[in-house]
Amino acid sequence: MRFHRALWRSGLAVQRIFVVFGVIALSGCTSWTPWAVRSQSPEEPGAEVSDTRLVSDMAVPFGMFPVKIEAVGLVTGLKGTGSDPRPSPQRAALLAEMQTRGIHSPNVILASQDTAMVLVRAVLPPAIQKGDRFDVEVRIPGHDDTTSLGGGYLLETRLKEMAVLDNQIHDGKVLGIAEGPVLIDPSASETDNSVLLGRGRVLGGGTAQRSRPLALVLKPDYRSVLNSARIETAINRRFHTFHRGIKVGMAKAKTDEYVELTLHPRYKDNVQRYVEVVRAAALRESESEMMDRLRLLEKQLLDPITSSRAALQLEAIGRRGVELLKKAIQAKDSEVRFYAAEALAYLDETDAAAPLADAAKNQPAFRVFALAALSAMDDYVAYDALRDLLEVSSVETRYGAFRSLWAMNAADPLVKGERLGGQFSYHVLDTSGPPLIHVTRSHRPEIVLFGAQQRLQGPLAIEAGNQIMVTSAEAGEIAVARFAVNQPDQKRIVSDRVDDVIRAIVELGGTYPDVVQTLQQAKAKGALPSRFEVDALPEAGRKYDRIAADETSEEPLVPSASSPLPDLFLDRGEKHDPKEGAAEASGESTPAKEADSPKKPRPVRDFFGKMVGRSSG
Repeated sequence: MRFHRALWRSGLAVQRIFVVFGVIALSGCTSWTPWAVRSQSPEEPGAEVSDTRLVSDMAVPFGMFPVKIEAVGLVTGLKGTGSDPRPSPQRAALLAEMQTRGIHSPNVILASQDTAMVLVRAVLPPAIQKGDRFDVEVRIPGHDDTTSLGGGYLLETRLKEMAVLDNQIHDGKVLGIAEGPVLIDPSASETDNSVLLGRGRVLGGGTAQRSRPLALVLKPDYRSVLNSARIETAINRRFHTFHRGIKVGMAKAKTDEYVELTLHPRYKDNVQRYVEVVRAAALRESESEMMDRLRLLEKQLLDPITSSRAALQLEAIGRRGVELLKKAIQAKDSEVRFYAAEALAYLDETDAAAPLADAAKNQPAFRVFALAALSAMDDYVAYDALRDLLEVSSVETRYGAFRSLWAMNAADPLVKGERLGGQFSYHVLDTSGPPLIHVTRSHRPEIVLFGAQQRLQGPLAIEAGNQIMVTSAEAGEIAVARFAVNQPDQKRIVSDRVDDVIRAIVELGGTYPDVVQTLQQAKAKGALPSRFEVDALPEAGRKYDRIAADETSEEPLVPSASSPLPDLFLDRGEKHDPKEGAAEASGESTPAKEADSPKKPRPVRDFFGKMVGRSSG
């Protein structure tokens, strides 16, 4: 495998670029509209509405839609589970890429049972910057004879946007580079869920080669240099940062229709909320108009029907809105308290910590938003609240609190951990809650042990990838051995502590997928008494019963919490729902560049889906 990897890297990186871009100017992310789930909104007849014009009246977001990038790649290091790919356009593309890189005898390499051709796909999120890492999905093409990708390693693959237009494949510039060990679903086996053996991920295996711009595009009726400048001024009045001691605004008017946005650091894990708050900024407002709007927003904030939107506008106002938000966190209604606290958190107000911690602990519908908001604060009270949540019984709350602490300050000794074997993040927390081991299959390769003294129980005989065996030795001891072709056997005798076994596997050359496989098999065979969870992430979209939360309310049900979905707990590997794209293209979400175009764009078919075929994996 090392020989093949060296060959792969040795060639030239020259690539012919054919067709490129379609302009994507979709408004906002697809999962949230602040009044979509409400029974009424301030715009309805009879509702009191402010006369203040907001940025959203003139402009829509640009760059908020995920970008899918794809390629054909090669996985090596398989233990006889690969295959020689059948003749196809994908095989031809892979051979051409190998020849371009100067690899000798590419057909011989493809014919090996230890290699497999795979389809590679990734999603670039909004505002990703050059050098940022992202997850990569791999899968076996349809009608392929490869039986498993377990233990495999994806060689360096160049990812591009691809589409099929007029029965021809077109690709663009290289937007990402992918490489790394392939993690298949821990529950996959030849007898159960065998399809999953042909699908996997390389966690954090992609590196962005270009930064994705974040911007606002003026609506056709408002395109002018004057309006573009007004939007820049309105945003910079509220959002700024410091560069070498100089105050710098987050918006810059580039043309009469394009205002470039820089992501504010406080919203690094919630891009969608940042854009919504920016769009809620007032374009121009006198002192008397401001006072009138504050009085109106106070009424709307105390009404569960309109509290979410009112809180966002108060967050956009900034310091002038803090007093009203602090009053609202004392309200009787749970929704009002939550939305007010969430807005206060992004204003870095200490008073937000307690109600958000309570929501994270006791209200699943608000948990994901509350944890993300706490992570955005630079406050010791928020830190202590998250630290306390590491001890609760709920697995997703405990792990959610850990990820929030890591997002708050990755260098904090409590959550810093170590880069084990240079491959994955490894954290051993000395917590008093129930023993728990958490591993990820998204975001980044990571293992967290909640409890330092967790142990394995014998008898034990399990595989850690294709070359490492973990077996019982004497009482309280575990033998970890590596057997590789043309290499001397290696063996380590360690204690039965999970921490010691993990370190021994990595010391012998085991990868992150090898360690995850070990833990999964140990749990399945009853050798791991601790709880074992994979991606136990807080979820959005949960139902919220108003009557159960507040008996005084006559409203029976709110479908889900009405807040922008944070990126901190978002699994980018999930498929985008085409219905969401259709919804986004209606109303105010109409793409700005398409709004004044008389031509109907040609349909673009999913290149990855076309390659996979009907019998993928």
